[in-house]
Amino acid sequence: MNQILRHLLIIAIVLFGSLSFAGALIWVERRLLALFQDRWGPNRLGPLGLFQGVADMVKIFMKEDWIPPLADKPVFVLAPAVILVTVLMSFSVIAFAPGFVVADLNVGLLFFLAMSSMGVYSVALAGWSSNNKYSLLGGMRAAAQMLSYEVFMGLSLMGVVALAGSFNLSEIVKAQQRMWFCIPQFPGLVIFLIAGLAESHRLPFDLPEAEAELVAGYHSEYSGFKFAMFFIGEYLSITVTSALIVTLFFGGWLGPALFDPSRGAASAAASALLPAGWFILKTLCFICIFILMRAALPRPRYDQLMAFGWKVMLPLALLNLLATGGIMLAVAGAGGK
Repeated sequence: MNQILRHLLIIAIVLFGSLSFAGALIWVERRLLALFQDRWGPNRLGPLGLFQGVADMVKIFMKEDWIPPLADKPVFVLAPAVILVTVLMSFSVIAFAPGFVVADLNVGLLFFLAMSSMGVYSVALAGWSSNNKYSLLGGMRAAAQMLSYEVFMGLSLMGVVALAGSFNLSEIVKAQQRMWFCIPQFPGLVIFLIAGLAESHRLPFDLPEAEAELVAGYHSEYSGFKFAMFFIGEYLSITVTSALIVTLFFGGWLGPALFDPSRGAASAAASALLPAGWFILKTLCFICIFILMRAALPRPRYDQLMAFGWKVMLPLALLNLLATGGIMLAVAGAGGK
């Protein structure tokens, strides 16, 4: 009974925490964009504009929830829920701290990739069901972009799996106790970071939503709560991608070796941080990097985006996997001798 209650408590914390964090990111992104671009951000509602996000949420939930008369209504209503459910399901395999995970699956990484691939149905169905040419073009762009970059995302992680010897995210974190995988798998880190940007269709890879070309892309016809679900799904996608980067390449809940308490009294203060604190701190750093990219990088053309994926990302991912396998075989052979 205690085990069941513990699992229910973890589920509630992860669900409430992820949704609350996504809401807080609205304010964080606006403040950071203002800082990066040397202008004022939210500064009217509450201290430092903290209540601006709350005001926006109240406003968007009070808007009319309109459905286009010629839309495919069941699919139109279902599409926003798909992205929210798939992203929230991805959080279930993230190991936030030792023993603090909703589902400690042996195939946790494969489960994340499966949920990521399911997210494409949301934008594709939203674009098709709206009966709007701009929405349809945005949905087609999103489907091609997400399906293409999923290939490179999966290949970039195979080196990590080979080094850890497991698809279990907790085991991958434990395998980084001596050295974080961001060092031997730096090419995989770069490829996964770029693919994660494309998967979440954030700037500079927001081609499915390019307002200069497609009005707003696949969610042009959405309003009210349904539009909010797309919006929250995007911030959740940023969060889960950042959390996975931390888990796979930066030691998860492990602190850096500099702050290892076994290395002396100088690290005593830093060692007081809980494992979950390290995890959250690292995740916040990568979320800030995502936001900085939005502030600093221009949007490429769609053909450039697709060509970059198949002509640059795919060869690099294959080369990284080949090099990792070759080095592991050479080390194993040397050890055998």
